[in-house]
Amino acid sequence: MSAEPVADFGLIGLAVMGQNLILNINDHGFTVCAFNRTVSKVDDFLQNEAKGTNIVGAQSVEEFVSKLKRPRKIMLLVKAGSAVDKFIETLLPYLEEGDIIIDGGNSHYPDTQRRYEYLTSKKIMFVGCGVSGGEEGARYGPSLMPGGNPDAWPHLKPIFQAIAAKAPDGAPCCDWV
Repeated sequence: MSAEPVADFGLIGLAVMGQNLILNINDHGFTVCAFNRTVSKVDDFLQNEAKGTNIVGAQSVEEFVSKLKRPRKIMLLVKAGSAVDKFIETLLPYLEEGDIIIDGGNSHYPDTQRRYEYLTSKKIMFVGCGVSGGEEGARYGPSLMPGGNPDAWPHLKPIFQAIAAKAPDGAPCCDWV
C-alpha cells in the first residue's frame, strides 16, 4: 500500500517509551508515523493517547515507509538485540540511499558498531541514540545522546533538540556524541 509522504519522523515500537516519545515529537510540531509489529497497538494508540493529534499510523512496514518524507528518519524503540536486527532487515527493501535508521533501544555498543558498518555498506545512515529519562523524560523532555553517521545529524538535530529536556540556560540536553 502506497501513501503520500506526510510524516517528518517515523517510530517503530509502541510500548510506553515509544508512545511518549511520539507524543513529545508531535507536541513540538512534527508529524510522526507510528508502527508496531502487533498492528492492533497502532489502532489502539491512534484512538486513545494520540486522538486529536497529527500522528498518523501504518498497518504494514511498506505503508509506514511510504508515509515518511525523505530522507526517511526511522527510530526503532524495540527490545535490544535480535529484534533490532530483524526490524532493520524488514525495513531495508523499502529504504533508499540516504535514509536514516536510529536505534533508541539501549543496544550494546558492539551491536551498534556492527549495524553502523553494515548499514553504511548499504548507503543507509545509522545512528545509535541513548534516550535517558524514562517514560516521563520521553514524554516531556529526554536527554538524547545520538552518535553514528555524522551526516545524519543535520536531519535529526531540529527534531531531537526540540524535544529534548532543557538546561536552566535553555540549552537542549542533546548533542552529537
